[in-house]
Amino acid sequence: MIVKEDGVAMGVLVLGGSRGIGRAIAVGLTEPGSTILVNYLGPDEEAQETQRLVQEKGGRAVLLRGNIASPEGAAEIAKLVSAEVDKLDTVVHCAVKTVSGPLLDADPEAFRQAVDVNAMSFLYAVQAVRPLLGAGSSVVYLSSRGARIALKDYASVGAPKAMAEAFVRYLAVELAAIGARANVVSPTAQDTAAFRDIFPNDYEQRLAEAARRSPSGRAVGLDDIVEVVRFLASPGAAMLQGQTIVLDGASTLAG
Repeated sequence: MIVKEDGVAMGVLVLGGSRGIGRAIAVGLTEPGSTILVNYLGPDEEAQETQRLVQEKGGRAVLLRGNIASPEGAAEIAKLVSAEVDKLDTVVHCAVKTVSGPLLDADPEAFRQAVDVNAMSFLYAVQAVRPLLGAGSSVVYLSSRGARIALKDYASVGAPKAMAEAFVRYLAVELAAIGARANVVSPTAQDTAAFRDIFPNDYEQRLAEAARRSPSGRAVGLDDIVEVVRFLASPGAAMLQGQTIVLDGASTLAG
């Protein structure tokens, strides 16, 4: 990751970066001297642990507590980000809100909140940090298999993620004009708090099944996700635009 370019202070912004996949990406993209901006809404203790891990690797972690699920909230976070860096090298959206249960039984207000966090916040955040994006900037949205197929009790996450994947395609075309790019990374199931919230009774079996079905002989891990995000932020991905990278070890190909 670029720390400075022609005297311009660069940064990495992870939305929903205090735990799970977000934390793994925040820590995984840390290099000595880099600035990692961690947006979160959960417990401060989780964010502070992410900060500690970033600092252990020689990075500077800036914690940005705030709700990006509204234009106003995203604008406030963007203001804090702009006070820390001149340009964003990478923006990764990992924020998630779960409402488990069948779609037909979903509480309208709770489901709307899930859509705001899981999809709309991505758009709001990219709009808000637009002045900090430029040539070489990479925007990444973390999606999942549930955006493309109907998983039981997963509609509050899967449907908004499908919406956000569509946002990425449109944003990719618009960001290309300034040399920035937008893509999706869609890994198989991970042992995260959100996954456990949706599948509290059988998450272990689901994770084991995902590993068993992989022709590659193992489950996709957090390190695999980090490496794909790292690639998307590299010059080698300069012409990769609006794509969904399915990170599954060929599981979906094997049926």
